[in-house]
Amino acid sequence: MIESINIVAFDVPFPANYGGIIDVFHKVRTFHKLGVKVHLHCFEYGRGEQPELENYCESVTYYKRKSTWHLALSRIPYIVISRKSNELEKNLKSNNFPILFEGLHTCYLLKNNKLKKRVTIYRESNIEHRYYSHLAKSERNFIKKIYLNLESRKLKRFEKEIRNASMSFIVSETDFHYLEMKYPQNKNYFIPSFHENEEVNIPEEKGKFVLYHGNLSVSENYEAAIHLIRTVFATIEVPFIIAGLNPPEFLISEVKKHDHITLIANASEQKMNELMENAHIHFLYTNQATGLKLKLLNILYHGRHCLVNSKMVEGTSLSPVCVVEDSADKQMILVKQLMEIPVERSEIEKRAKVLKENYSNEVNAHRMFDAILKG
Repeated sequence: MIESINIVAFDVPFPANYGGIIDVFHKVRTFHKLGVKVHLHCFEYGRGEQPELENYCESVTYYKRKSTWHLALSRIPYIVISRKSNELEKNLKSNNFPILFEGLHTCYLLKNNKLKKRVTIYRESNIEHRYYSHLAKSERNFIKKIYLNLESRKLKRFEKEIRNASMSFIVSETDFHYLEMKYPQNKNYFIPSFHENEEVNIPEEKGKFVLYHGNLSVSENYEAAIHLIRTVFATIEVPFIIAGLNPPEFLISEVKKHDHITLIANASEQKMNELMENAHIHFLYTNQATGLKLKLLNILYHGRHCLVNSKMVEGTSLSPVCVVEDSADKQMILVKQLMEIPVERSEIEKRAKVLKENYSNEVNAHRMFDAILKG
């Protein structure tokens, strides 16, 4: 097993309350648990320094992310050039430990192969140019749409820099096959996201409503909520709760048209846990099959019925433990049926088996260590 590692995070990974940052924090926590000394380097732009991280890391170094508008004019993607740091380069070169770059955001130093004598690892969490392209399609603000499309093109060009990494750790099978085909000379490994869960723990009694949750300021999520309201819940009298951060005004207006649909904005962590515990059906919907949806993992560990469209589970081994359906008419029928059915003990045992095989933090940490040691 490796003794020490540098991890370069695109944001401060605590609190672990969104997307890829969940993967980063629980990876750091798992490495520490297994006795690996983590030297964490993270870009700070609003979350502040977090003393909690010192409980899991040998050292924590913060770098200010640049936010000047002219960086958007660079040929290098904004999410990359804004994290360029001479201090980071100097600090990484002060030791000889492997370097794990979290996301394409942090990979500026792979450009021109500046660290060619080091073990460098690209941690993929999305095919970023596809992700930005999908965001652009659902974005309603014209200026943001232009920015997202330009950033998508820059990310597609910049992606080739990952060829300079010693290896890549990839979160989904779909993304793994894409990178294997595009960069066959690379050492690519399928290693799903790290997460907070240890054991499957699902309430036995029936829940009370259907829940959809996500960051509602992100176009992918607010468009999913609008879609579910209009195609599934507008015509069935089943209690439906939508919860998430900063919902746009048009979503608030859409919800107000329906007495049986409730919107809960900016709920506390305690309130979100309460909603998760009391929901009988967790309805997850996405228009883009990129990365691994971490909220899906959380629900499978702690939620009752999990109803998803096929893109939500694409590139995972999780479809056998979800109810997968793309037709809105059939989704309506399933919602009515599932609201009357408790989660069977056999289903809980099936989930536990599937999750242990592919989504155990400790198993996946050892897979990473073995790959790094092989070089």
